Amino acid sequence: MRGLSPENRVAKLAEMLLKPDVRPNLIRDCATVIDQEVGDKGGLSGLAIKAAYKVVKGVKPSIITESVDGMIDDMIGNLEGFWSEYEASGKSQPFDQYAGSRRAVVADALLKVSDDRAAKTRHGTLKSAYEKLRPTGKKNVEEAVPRVAALVAKYAK
Repeated sequence: MRGLSPENRVAKLAEMLLKPDVRPNLIRDCATVIDQEVGDKGGLSGLAIKAAYKVVKGVKPSIITESVDGMIDDMIGNLEGFWSEYEASGKSQPFDQYAGSRRAVVADALLKVSDDRAAKTRHGTLKSAYEKLRPTGKKNVEEAVPRVAALVAKYAK
């Protein structure tokens, strides 16, 4: 591989994770991670999150997998830089630890997908609700970063 730059020697994250034989399993596992994260929520806010999640899944059981499927390409694209940095670092620690040590910026990268969608929507009520929930959402996504990163590493072999 002499003469190739490091980014050309390492497979792109999207090429590994979004292959037709990998994508459905990744989406299913992402939905499982979401279920686990919701299940782990405690306190009054956790009860509210669990109740809302149960209602949403009750109305449309496939909503989580459909939502993940609709956003996964952009989310993986937003994680690409972190994966490249991780690969360049020599992988001295597992990716979940690497990403976990950067959880705030990784969470922002993941949330950028929904931020962009919220910014483009013409539904004022939805946009307003999203903006009110965004700070809490970021905290929840930050907590999920190690699980998400472990899932990425699982499929990026």
